Amino acid sequence: MSGGPILFFDSGVGGLSVVAPTRALLPHAPIVYAADSAGFPYGVKSEAEIAARVPALLGRLVERYRPRLVVIACNTASTIALPVVRAALDVPVVGTVPAIKPAAEASRSRVIGVLGTEATVRQAYVDDLAARFAADCIVLRHGSAELVRLAEAKLAGRATDPGRYRAVLSGLFDQPDGKRIDVIVNACTHFPLVAAELAAAAPPGMHFVDGGPGIARRIAFLTQGQDWPVGTPHHRAVFTRLDDAERALAPALAGYGIVQMEAL
Repeated sequence: MSGGPILFFDSGVGGLSVVAPTRALLPHAPIVYAADSAGFPYGVKSEAEIAARVPALLGRLVERYRPRLVVIACNTASTIALPVVRAALDVPVVGTVPAIKPAAEASRSRVIGVLGTEATVRQAYVDDLAARFAADCIVLRHGSAELVRLAEAKLAGRATDPGRYRAVLSGLFDQPDGKRIDVIVNACTHFPLVAAELAAAAPPGMHFVDGGPGIARRIAFLTQGQDWPVGTPHHRAVFTRLDDAERALAPALAGYGIVQMEAL
């Protein structure tokens, strides 16, 4: 839509890890950041729940905000609902999938870890990515709802225990061949938000990759040549439930240029 914003969608604040590199490439683009706080977290839900919920919510959001582009900034929602969303909406839709290809390209040990939600790591989509781009690698997976909660807590300004990050990573390292992992895919957009904590909990030299920068480049390509509003862009966050827990995120959102919060 001419003059329309870019709409980012996630269950929580994880999609901010995609907003940041997008703003760096497209500083004049207005952003609507939509969080399904009433449905959070997605990673412990069934495929049927997510496949029904995400297209319906995005339909309402597109009708209200008339975006020029929709970004499903959530690996779980993308691996389950992306085809249905694309069929249902009349705007371009960019999904988020685990960065297995760049991880395989970077790995020297040929053992990589995929750290995501429970719902993401069990998807056949991940099987396909591993077969296509990491066929000569051992690909170990671990699903963690705990790490999603830690990222949300950090952005709400609450302290988190370093031991909890080490416990999450042990889910990868304690598997057979886990000690040989040299690259970990952050297959949830929440996880780059705790990149420093993960790096501190991991063995020295561990390399983490995520899809945020690549998604930002894709957004820039799809909007190439389009006009953006003149002046400082207006950003807003919309929540499906706006209570004290969501309002506590206001300082973190302001760090991404998002100062307006509203309920869907």
